[in-house]
Amino acid sequence: MDVTRVRAMEPALAELKDRLGRVADLRRTGNVLVWDMTVFMPPGGAESRAKQLETLEQVIHAHETDDRLGELLDALEPYAASLPVDSDDACLLRVARRDWSKARRVPTELATELVLVTAQSYEAWVTAREESDFASFRPWLERVIDLRLRYVECFAPYDDPYDVLLDDYEPGMKTDEVRRVFAVLEPELVSLVATHASDEKDEFMRGPFSIESQTALSRELIEAFGATWDQFRLDTTVHPYEVTFGLHDIRLTTRYSEDDLLSVFTAMHECGHGLYEWGVSPSLERTPLCTGASAALHESQSRLWENVVGRSEPFWCWFYPRLQKTFPEQLGDVSRASFQRAISRPRRSLVRVDADETSYGLHILLRFELEQELVSGRLSVKELPEAWNTRFEELMGVAVPDDRLGVLQDAHWSGGSFGYFPTYLLGTVLAVQIWEKARAANPTLDEQIERGEFQELHMWLRENVYSLGRKFTPAETVERVVGGPIDPQPYLAYLRGKLGTPLPA
Repeated sequence: MDVTRVRAMEPALAELKDRLGRVADLRRTGNVLVWDMTVFMPPGGAESRAKQLETLEQVIHAHETDDRLGELLDALEPYAASLPVDSDDACLLRVARRDWSKARRVPTELATELVLVTAQSYEAWVTAREESDFASFRPWLERVIDLRLRYVECFAPYDDPYDVLLDDYEPGMKTDEVRRVFAVLEPELVSLVATHASDEKDEFMRGPFSIESQTALSRELIEAFGATWDQFRLDTTVHPYEVTFGLHDIRLTTRYSEDDLLSVFTAMHECGHGLYEWGVSPSLERTPLCTGASAALHESQSRLWENVVGRSEPFWCWFYPRLQKTFPEQLGDVSRASFQRAISRPRRSLVRVDADETSYGLHILLRFELEQELVSGRLSVKELPEAWNTRFEELMGVAVPDDRLGVLQDAHWSGGSFGYFPTYLLGTVLAVQIWEKARAANPTLDEQIERGEFQELHMWLRENVYSLGRKFTPAETVERVVGGPIDPQPYLAYLRGKLGTPLPA
């Protein structure tokens, strides 16, 4: 396209970017309200906050579905065709078209009702979890699922209703693709847990560990990985997560217990999410490209920092002396080898976020199966606790004692996040593939980590993963980073290597 025609399109492009920037600002404003709701807001504010979020969603949805966006996108098609396919503007126009088309399938009334009800449902879940009372949460979950099913129908016809929900978190991926990956993982994970799981009690892991000291350790790790406190915060909540208010405003949340050191791993996990968002190219700020490409890619980063790095021998060669110095009564006489066995040994644990690397996948397989059945109608909400308890015991070999440690342990369903759970395991698999590429590019990474040096790993990930933001589809991003699709075999080999299990014949 000649220069004159490009210049003629500049006003349309500027208007489009301005409109998309407003949407991005509004979405992040909503993030502030949700973060405050889960971190600082007193319980009595729940109803007011739900209505505020509903009102904001009305405004956002109107902007997202505005006819004018479609007119601008149509007008800019010749410009898009003239651009390199990997340029910021070409990617922006593709993603904006997809988002606009998808948003217009959903009526404003449904979009706002979903926001209102899930905000109310979250507070109901918090109370139900505290009281281990699924019956009180059941009406809310039934209502949330009904709304999500109405959402699914906005995208008919479809091959599988779960495809619609999965697409919100892993754009372009089909449920059958997930099933194929999980079909490889499930028998292997079941076998590894059955072979290596131990009920050995590591009393030194039971504390007490002061919350103040855990907080200091968490902050030290977040700093070591590269984050800076002028652009990050760390706060506490019921169910930890990361949320972004802007490229230079990253919020991490965690939770503490004096009975364990799980907060250390939570800090590394949420920091991984934060580093991803923080590392998006500044050229993408205030556009729909200024975020991670998908939930699985996001989870690949949280799991890479938490597990591949944070449970490795080089990492604990560096960090264990600090842990011993902080908790000399509990760990002073405990060898590093004993500590690492304690954090690496497969265990039949009840809670997903507390699970070891090997058994973790079984928690996700359970949720993926139950979600599909709830969405298809093969399982009712009333039947959910019994189905959970029965299948959990079949998978893990442990009886579920109550709802708090069973069906109520995660916040996701209260927020309508059906389709998110499988991305945890997909991301866990992908983390190993990305780590192998990073180590091939930086052969001395292990030695660096043993010295507590993480800059080269952070910079490689920023350059090869984080900076891309959402410019490409998840599949394209994975292809660019690891040279192929998500592959469970490197992850299984990684687990076997850690557990000393030989490769199958």
